[in-house]
Amino acid sequence: MLKKNLPNAITCANLFSGCIGIVFAFKGHLETTAYFVILSGIFDFFDGMVARLLNVKSAIGKDLDSLADMVSFGFLPGVIMFHLLKASDYSSEYLPYLGFIITVFSAIRLAKFNNDSRQTEDFIGLNTPMNTLFICSLPFIAHDYPQIISSSILLIAITAITSFLLVSEIKIFSLKFSNLSWAKNKIKFIFLILSAILIAFLQFAAIPFVLVLYIALSFLHFKGTTPDQKI
Repeated sequence: MLKKNLPNAITCANLFSGCIGIVFAFKGHLETTAYFVILSGIFDFFDGMVARLLNVKSAIGKDLDSLADMVSFGFLPGVIMFHLLKASDYSSEYLPYLGFIITVFSAIRLAKFNNDSRQTEDFIGLNTPMNTLFICSLPFIAHDYPQIISSSILLIAITAITSFLLVSEIKIFSLKFSNLSWAKNKIKFIFLILSAILIAFLQFAAIPFVLVLYIALSFLHFKGTTPDQKI
């Protein structure tokens, strides 16, 4: 019984962490929120790994994972963008609600993922955890470049671009490893190494560069294939 429910327990930890992150986000403590997003991301990574290792994957587990992700990587980034727009240079009581467009497109992204047989190994469209990490990095960048992050035009553009990427047909490689062979996982290893170097020097400010790197390397990884081909 414990073996069967362990992956679901880890998924619930993802959900619980996301809920706490949302509480801090509503209070405006966006930097604290980012750490709970990282914690949710760790749980999200390990629930699938544990399910595969124990061979206890189930339809309920898949649905629970999406529901947890909708909170931690769907609603939560919308709340962050809501606060960023609220503090932007354009004063309007309605503008901040545009941040929840990210939440809407995250829901569409997760629904597509659950029903798209092409995404069994990798992704088509930006995955919600990576998108959420990017949104979470913005408050940290605001410390050094407040005049940039306070721009309502930039924030709306980020909202529109990331929402598009979530439901796009762009192929994105997954960080799941079936083995540790360099030849078969070269792009993934390069991404992890370069990302680690960027984060070591820039901390959270490195995330936008990591996102660009992720998309660029995914393009190289899948060059010559189409979204209809099995990935």
